[in-house]
Amino acid sequence: MKRRVVIIGGGAGGPSTAAEAGRRDPSLAITMIEKGEYISYAACPMPYYIGDVIKDEKKLIARTPEKFREGGVDVRTGVEAENVDLAAQVVTLVGGEALPFDVLVLATGTRPILPGIPGEDREGVFTLKQLPDAVGIKQFIRESRCRTAIIVGAGFIGMEMCEAFREAGVETTVVNRGSMPVPRWDPELGQLVVKSLLDHQIRMMADTTIQAIEKGETCRLRLITDQGKIEADVILLAIGVRPSVGLAGEMGLALGKTGAVAVDFSQKTSHPAVYAVGDCCEAYHRVSRRWVHIPLGDIANKQGRVAGCNIGGFPTIFPGIVGAQAFKLFDLEIAATGLDEREALAAGFHPVSNLVWGDVVPLSVPGTTRLGLKLIADEATGLFLGAQAIGPHGAVSRINTLSAALWSGLSIDEVAYLDLAYSPPFSRAWDLIHIAAQDLMKKMVRRPPR
Repeated sequence: MKRRVVIIGGGAGGPSTAAEAGRRDPSLAITMIEKGEYISYAACPMPYYIGDVIKDEKKLIARTPEKFREGGVDVRTGVEAENVDLAAQVVTLVGGEALPFDVLVLATGTRPILPGIPGEDREGVFTLKQLPDAVGIKQFIRESRCRTAIIVGAGFIGMEMCEAFREAGVETTVVNRGSMPVPRWDPELGQLVVKSLLDHQIRMMADTTIQAIEKGETCRLRLITDQGKIEADVILLAIGVRPSVGLAGEMGLALGKTGAVAVDFSQKTSHPAVYAVGDCCEAYHRVSRRWVHIPLGDIANKQGRVAGCNIGGFPTIFPGIVGAQAFKLFDLEIAATGLDEREALAAGFHPVSNLVWGDVVPLSVPGTTRLGLKLIADEATGLFLGAQAIGPHGAVSRINTLSAALWSGLSIDEVAYLDLAYSPPFSRAWDLIHIAAQDLMKKMVRRPPR
């Protein structure tokens, strides 16, 4: 009898699991259910779709249900799991249909955090988590001829949507509970984010608490805050996400300290017949040596491949992450990897850091650009712990290089002498990475040899 695999969730991790498991063991009977109408889509490019950089939502879909069905995967969209009986190993769908399984994979993703204020369910108020959200926002902007927008929240999605709304010709205001956007970044780096927003006519309201959403007078909607009232044609709530673990909790699966599903390095949960992948579960952080929740599509795809290999009979582990992440804001690249000082302290390190500014190519070469680079290391051991960068060019490439250094467990001394490709059009003989690492070494107390 064929082994039956049921996958709940069709975003990124679920389809990755289905594809890899089917490749490894074509005899598997794989069923993937998704309550929405789309599967196997890229969520990260959604702001660029809304901003019309990407014209067609089909460009965001990696693989259609038809393609999966051709490969032997029974894909069911518009279908939701209501209950899982672990003892009987049966998934019950809304409507009563029962799907027996030998292996179950949870790929339930995250859900948007809502502020819990009156009027958050009004027409014209959106969250952005799934492809239907993006399609709905783009359609609403066009059909309602939106001229003004409010973004509540100043994280990655909020910042990317600033550019998307401006590209769509919509005047935009950001309302942020904190004092700075993307607060994980050093405040000095964050000032460049603020400057970029102002340069592109984005209004920023910091240290502001939202209280209600009402019908507007001059626009469709009015946002009530402790700093006054603002009106707009559309409001985006982008205040964060939480792992979607309702089914996992009802099944009695162990959750990690982050609130996401706890897994091992093979993506198995606390029940031997159940795997979890993607945004609903934790990942091992190689620098902090802790299990964390960082909901990103590339992590989901990798975890799905690992789960698929294991389900298909090829033992594999997911080696973890170092927390590399990046986004674009108009003319800026903004990127980070590893730990910041707060996270380093929580992990038991003694963090010391420095921030340097420099041109990423020689001044004699036209088109030079200035980059801010912050490095963090452990003063007790010299271990390199993290980095942040911002600038018009070169931030992401340097963070990628430093992510490889974190992955390899290099010391700040080793980072200071990394062998990097040098040519005047691309960098200086001493790259900004070298300069930042050597400057940080000067700030550190004398250490015994490792």
